Amino acid sequence: MSEVAKPAVREPSEKEVRLVIGASSAGTIFEWYDFFIYGTLAYILKDAFYNVENETLGLLLVWSTFAVGFAFRPIGAVLFGYLGDKLGRKYTFLVTVTLMGIATAGVGLIPTVDTIGVVAPIIVIFLRVIQGLALGGEYGGAAIYVAEHAPPEKRGFYTSFIQASVAGGFVLSIAVVLACRFLIPEDDFAAWGWRVPFLLSIILLGISLWMRLKLSESPVFQAMKEEGTIAGNPFIESFTYPGNKKRIFVALFGIAGILTTIWYTAFFSSMSFLRGPMHVDDLTVELILFFAGLIVMSFYLVIGKWSDTVGRKKPIMIGAVLTLILLFPAFWGLGAFANPGLEKAAKETPIVVYGSECTTDPFAEMFNRDQTRCGKVLETLTASGVTYTVEPAAELLLTSGGEEIALDESWFTDGNARRDGIRAALSEHGFDFSKQQPSAANIIGIVAVLLLLGMLSALTYGSVAALLCEMFPPSIRYSSMSIPYHIGAGYLGGFLPLIAGVIVASTGNIYSGLWYTWGVVAIGIVVLWWGVPDGPPRDFEDSHG
Repeated sequence: MSEVAKPAVREPSEKEVRLVIGASSAGTIFEWYDFFIYGTLAYILKDAFYNVENETLGLLLVWSTFAVGFAFRPIGAVLFGYLGDKLGRKYTFLVTVTLMGIATAGVGLIPTVDTIGVVAPIIVIFLRVIQGLALGGEYGGAAIYVAEHAPPEKRGFYTSFIQASVAGGFVLSIAVVLACRFLIPEDDFAAWGWRVPFLLSIILLGISLWMRLKLSESPVFQAMKEEGTIAGNPFIESFTYPGNKKRIFVALFGIAGILTTIWYTAFFSSMSFLRGPMHVDDLTVELILFFAGLIVMSFYLVIGKWSDTVGRKKPIMIGAVLTLILLFPAFWGLGAFANPGLEKAAKETPIVVYGSECTTDPFAEMFNRDQTRCGKVLETLTASGVTYTVEPAAELLLTSGGEEIALDESWFTDGNARRDGIRAALSEHGFDFSKQQPSAANIIGIVAVLLLLGMLSALTYGSVAALLCEMFPPSIRYSSMSIPYHIGAGYLGGFLPLIAGVIVASTGNIYSGLWYTWGVVAIGIVVLWWGVPDGPPRDFEDSHG
């Protein structure tokens, strides 16, 4: 790696550093709140913006729109990374937080699909694009801004507040939904109350802008500006600077790929799993995730501080390896605690489907394709959280514990009738599809599993902001770290709920979607081991490779 002349950087005061961390972290919480509130309310938005009979398809369409925002994050990273390296860190993330707040509030103003038809989801997609563009510039700006104010020996700890703030955005989104639930009757919340969390973004935007306008420009950027070392074209130089191609590759697959798939599995997959196939009461799920998330936020700070001593690579490697070992057992435990009756019934009265052409097509209704009779049965079983095996046969049969369950002909033309009929029949065999209210002991077990998943996320995420800032030269740092981070977070992580959902819908195994996370993390471990040096943290100019 070429040596980089270190600009004469002004040392910020302790008071200034505290303001920087506080304002940057608060803004990050608000901006990620804006992005995550869509996913937190996915179970309601599928009915508000998508007019489909198939429950699984409705949720997949919501996750598809969720993924659209992530798809545009890399474009935002290029655009705002360029501006951040050319015009400054402060004003760039003032623009991103403004765009995010306006776009999020806009979702709360869109008429439902029942009112304006297909125009409703089109507008949602447009606003998700704006959110994705804005978020592509937010994380890099906030992380770099804090890192460039921090002394090297505390960089991991100080930037870990930004990492914790991402989880904080998720926690805040749940807190707001909980508050709305307690203040707005359930039917009213489903009808119109879900709009309130989106409209709240206007207030959060005002607070964030007020706090960030108090900040001065990054001392590193000020020094580069005074010395005339600002990059001519940060985007191009990110790929032409000596050694940077390798560093971008490592940042994408060895860092962002690992952290983002673990993060979304820990937070969003667990939420969907509890609400969906485990049938846990929505309010209970939100309360559990709120308190678990609140505790998990502290884990990021501990790991960030630890990385200042042991280096950035070790925590990430430990977390990634533990994920490969513990991911499936963690979700098996989650299922056992959340709905023990469902698991017990599946063991005592195993479900077997006999038939031909027993494959499911999750998007059949959307594209007007015919779903086979067997595929319709499998689809209903999967959406109900029922594990099954398939045996080839000329005639379609559904059995529970060896006993045949009669299939009413009307079930194959009416999805709701099929769902209600199959669930009613299986309920007589011990399966419980009612809304679950786990016992106190089981709730403690669920929280323990979520804390374990949160620790895996903290190990692979807590030190990342410091690591990415240290990997790239100051003149192109905003662009160089934002591009791989948001490609990894946007495509590998942002598409995770959709990809995992399709895998589950296609295989019928409620745990099969976890293989996507497992595969991305396994590849990431190899890249991380190869591309990130061991040892204590080092500034860019002191590192090699």
